[in-house]
Amino acid sequence: METPVIPDYERDLSFEQIWASIKELRESQKETGRLFRENAEREKEMIERQFEYLERQRENAERQRKEEAERQREDDKRRQEDLEQQRKKDAAWKEEFNRMIRQSNKQMGELHNRFGQLAEHLVAPSINKRFNELGYHFGSFSPGGHKIEDEKGKTKAEIDILLENGETIMAVEVKIKPAVKDVEAHLKRLEVLKEHRRGINDKRTIKGAIAGAIFGAVEKKATADAGLYVVEQSGDTMRIDVPEGFVPREW
Repeated sequence: METPVIPDYERDLSFEQIWASIKELRESQKETGRLFRENAEREKEMIERQFEYLERQRENAERQRKEEAERQREDDKRRQEDLEQQRKKDAAWKEEFNRMIRQSNKQMGELHNRFGQLAEHLVAPSINKRFNELGYHFGSFSPGGHKIEDEKGKTKAEIDILLENGETIMAVEVKIKPAVKDVEAHLKRLEVLKEHRRGINDKRTIKGAIAGAIFGAVEKKATADAGLYVVEQSGDTMRIDVPEGFVPREW
């Protein structure tokens, strides 16, 4: 071991004093080393605690990310299930709607058939006779619906009853309870009939009538004002109501 260097101010000290000073210096160095080690240990512990804190933060963030991802997957799954349920409901509603449309079309067809039956069983047996009483003397009688089609076979108009002789064609529309709009529709129907007949070089006069089981006063007036005959039910037969001054319109 090297001999400690003794400062000049200590050269007059005794050996015991110098040795005591050396021992004190060594103890001071030991204490300094101990304090340094303790300091290092504390810094190490602090760093480790900070590392553990950051690790917990990282683990918490990772756990929250996974939980959020799981919630998102569950939300997406629920939305998909809701969309699938809605799709099934929409499909069921569409099927029910189509069923209602088919049923409505069937009912309309049945209603149309009933109108045809009305024309055949209520109006047809007596209407020819009633018009003959007015001097028409129709020889041809066509109940049950007379269709007018275009070149492509599409129906342009349909007339319930056609009465014909050599000079006149009488087109009769049959309704359970005629409305004012039925008068307007029949006028258009008569225009179509006229165009069709002129197209086949049939120049006979065309006239019109509306027959109904229940005729209101307003509807009767609208029919007569349009130049159409009013044919209404009277007991078990039909009668033609011809108001004073009535002049049938001709096409």
